[in-house]
Amino acid sequence: MLYDRISKDMVEAMKAHDKDKVSTLRLLKSGIDKYLIDNKMERHEASDEVVIEVVSKQVKTHKESIEQFKAGNRQDLIDGLNKEIELLSTYLPEQLSEEELNKVIDEVFDKVKPTSMKDMGTIMKELKPLVNGKADMKLVNTIVKEKLS
Repeated sequence: MLYDRISKDMVEAMKAHDKDKVSTLRLLKSGIDKYLIDNKMERHEASDEVVIEVVSKQVKTHKESIEQFKAGNRQDLIDGLNKEIELLSTYLPEQLSEEELNKVIDEVFDKVKPTSMKDMGTIMKELKPLVNGKADMKLVNTIVKEKLS
């Protein structure tokens, strides 16, 4: 399980005195624990899907922060967040290429047979379990909108 791997990696980082890695992994574990508490789940219920959802959310938040730091010209903070994103990404499944992503979206379109933008929610509901953690949902949203218009 990913949760156990994160715990093991955190212990190894502590032993290696890698403060940055320990800090990032602690933040990740606390994010997972918060998710479990918010959803009234037990620690043993921390499935890989839960971990991937939390990791994806943290990566997304970091990317949004990077955009803010670029506006503020804070390269030191950007570099730190990029390192954290790199570490967090090791806990995500392999990302889909744009070609693979388009194929998945086309399959969902064939299944749902959308007629207008009103079908956007239905399409996204079908797509999310297929691509969650494997693709940036912002990109998925953009592609779906293009195909619908």
